[in-house]
Amino acid sequence: MLSYDTPVSMNGQRPPAPPNLSATPRTIPPTPKVALPTQSLSNGVHTNGVAPGPVQMPEERHIWLVTGPAGCGKSTVAKFLADALHWPYIEGDEYHPQANVDKMSAGIPLTDADRWDWLTALREASIHELDEGHEGVVLTCSALKRKYRDVIRVAPYFFHNIRLHFIYLDAPEEVLLQRVLARKNHYMGANMVHSQFDILERPTKDEVDVLSIDVSRPADVVMTEALDRVLRTISNDPEPDSQK
Repeated sequence: MLSYDTPVSMNGQRPPAPPNLSATPRTIPPTPKVALPTQSLSNGVHTNGVAPGPVQMPEERHIWLVTGPAGCGKSTVAKFLADALHWPYIEGDEYHPQANVDKMSAGIPLTDADRWDWLTALREASIHELDEGHEGVVLTCSALKRKYRDVIRVAPYFFHNIRLHFIYLDAPEEVLLQRVLARKNHYMGANMVHSQFDILERPTKDEVDVLSIDVSRPADVVMTEALDRVLRTISNDPEPDSQK
């Protein structure tokens, strides 16, 4: 079974933010735009009169979001993938403002309004890691509703070489409830599991950037499958029918 021991500070202090992201209250920087290669005219001559050479297309960069309700093992799977791929890892819980942490600690479900700045901060932090020269980044984010996933899906609109992917960790509510009950020193209480399932919108078939994985199985099986499917996706290797 998976373990879920992501420490979250409970002393009123928010965990340190990564470079270029200030502590709450946070001003989210606008997503920067990249300059696209200059296009040639139909006669093969650039507007500056210089004959065009071959256009060097940038390498693909990858954002992998590990998603799912409380107790599904997001941190466990995401850390494993980040270590295996030698990519930076972003723990989504650390980007919640203190007001969100306080609400969840008191058993109060977050509203959509509580999540928008958090989701935007995660998107910007992911782009920042890619801008630092990394081929990819792995992060955790519950992304319980489609519109939450759509906030992150904005990233490729700004950067044509970014490929965005989700891994949805799926398991019955009763399985995840037992896992959360076994946790210690975590702000997410067991009653929050039910509230998350109340608003959960499982990815649909038309969300073709999502890989779904059954996490009711042992951790080693889940992590092996997750890594295999990530590598297949990156290399454009078709998945076996059993995993589609």
